[in-house]
Amino acid sequence: MRNLKLVEPPRQEPPALHARAMDDLRFIRETMLNASSFTVISGWGEVLVGITAIAAGLFATQNVGSMRWLGTWLSEAALSIAIGGLATAWKGRAANMPLISGPIRKFVLSFAPPILVGAVLTGVLVRAGLFEAVPGTWLLLYGTGVVTGGAFSVKIVPVMGLCFMGLGVLALFTPAAWGNWWLVAGFGLLHVMFGIFIARRHGG
Repeated sequence: MRNLKLVEPPRQEPPALHARAMDDLRFIRETMLNASSFTVISGWGEVLVGITAIAAGLFATQNVGSMRWLGTWLSEAALSIAIGGLATAWKGRAANMPLISGPIRKFVLSFAPPILVGAVLTGVLVRAGLFEAVPGTWLLLYGTGVVTGGAFSVKIVPVMGLCFMGLGVLALFTPAAWGNWWLVAGFGLLHVMFGIFIARRHGG
């Protein structure tokens, strides 16, 4: 009777220790990005947005309630989006956080709908000649977007959103001549104040 030899399957070499460690670190990092608060909002970017809004408001004072006034503020809105986007990208790169990370994506998806609604309502209000309702509508919906997006951000961000909403209510129930100054107070002064706080507390 022949001797039977057991043939052992070839042993697979375990992955190198450093490779496993890198995989573990990558998993932990991705988990933290998806679960952590969005802290890449640039405080100094918000300050710059506030400064440009104050300048726009001062420039628009002579044309309140006209298409030129509306154009000034819409131009400021476009400039603010560009400043905010670039400042966030710069701070995110400095923190080694990809721009498509979970918290950033959640913030944008929560912030965008109220802004889009504001754009639609602006067209409706202007078409109806209700320029006096535009400042309050903008402040309310912008504040709503900041509050909902702020659920994935640092705690001070939803507070800022509530302040915008409060100014929006005041703008809707005070004389129309004050509307431009409510916009300056919101998009200008609030951005500067909260931007400085965020910059000092959350790294620029």
